[in-house]
Amino acid sequence: MNLDLPLIFAALMGVAVLAYVVLDGYDLGVGMLIPAADAREQDLMVASIGPFWDANETWLVLGVGILLVAFPAAHGVVLGALYLPVAAMLVGLMLRGVAFEFRVKAEGWHRELWNWLFYIGSFIASFSQGLMLGRYITGFQSGFGYLLFAVAVGAGLCGGYVLLGATWLIYKTEGTLQRKALAWARWGLLWVALGVAAVSLATPLVSHTVQLKWFDFPRTLGLMLLPLVTLLAWVWVWRSTGRLLRGVPGAAHWAPFAGAVAIFMLAFIGLAYSLFPFVVIDRMTFWDAAAHPSSLKVVLVGALIVLPFIIAYTAFSYYVFRGKARPGLYD
Repeated sequence: MNLDLPLIFAALMGVAVLAYVVLDGYDLGVGMLIPAADAREQDLMVASIGPFWDANETWLVLGVGILLVAFPAAHGVVLGALYLPVAAMLVGLMLRGVAFEFRVKAEGWHRELWNWLFYIGSFIASFSQGLMLGRYITGFQSGFGYLLFAVAVGAGLCGGYVLLGATWLIYKTEGTLQRKALAWARWGLLWVALGVAAVSLATPLVSHTVQLKWFDFPRTLGLMLLPLVTLLAWVWVWRSTGRLLRGVPGAAHWAPFAGAVAIFMLAFIGLAYSLFPFVVIDRMTFWDAAAHPSSLKVVLVGALIVLPFIIAYTAFSYYVFRGKARPGLYD
């Protein structure tokens, strides 16, 4: 059996990145919403992500690790071009990690200080990831227009993470905080709609490769389904939050989060279609950047051993801590 190893590792890396964006995205979103809540609500927000947030970052390590060992040529190019935003992201992640732990032990204004640092770390990490994505889509081109596009993607991703965080709080909390989260989710939905529209209009202008793939009719007629299904997911979130706001009996608390995850998954599918087969757009395909097949076979065996454990642990932790968050869970 002749396996296309570069394609397999490209798929594994895509799954790891998508899992990270969705799982760590909601707790980054909760971090960015911290200043909008009072002290009691902040403790509950922390309790809702406390059992998960650290493990969620495992998927980031896995994705970067696959890039390093499976596509070493691309790893040097990508991280070299994105050195500053990667450094900023790591600073943000470290800051929010320290703030998350220290706020539990702090009292008075010290706890408020750590809450703000948790917010700042979450924002820096989120914006940096969006900035990296924007730079990656443009093939690391220099110029004010390309930088402006990357900044717009960074702002849009922050809005998307806020949406994920708000819908997660809808699912995990109740009462006053849940009603606040419903309002935050609707605000996040509008932000996401604006961001997706702006980025979708600008992307073909900053990338000739993406432009060709999007407008290669009639081959791309199937691609037109993505915006339609994304719109349906957007309407799903809007209607499900509306039902909860009106107190409709039987309205599902999980529905807004499921819709937000669907929006991210559809956006990721569109991005993957637009960039494939390039690991560095217009410069290097997955096959060009891949390590030697003998190395890939060894790494694949390791990945097939480790990945089930990561999935099992993640599923188990979400099962154990299912249901509504309780105050003091992470104190």
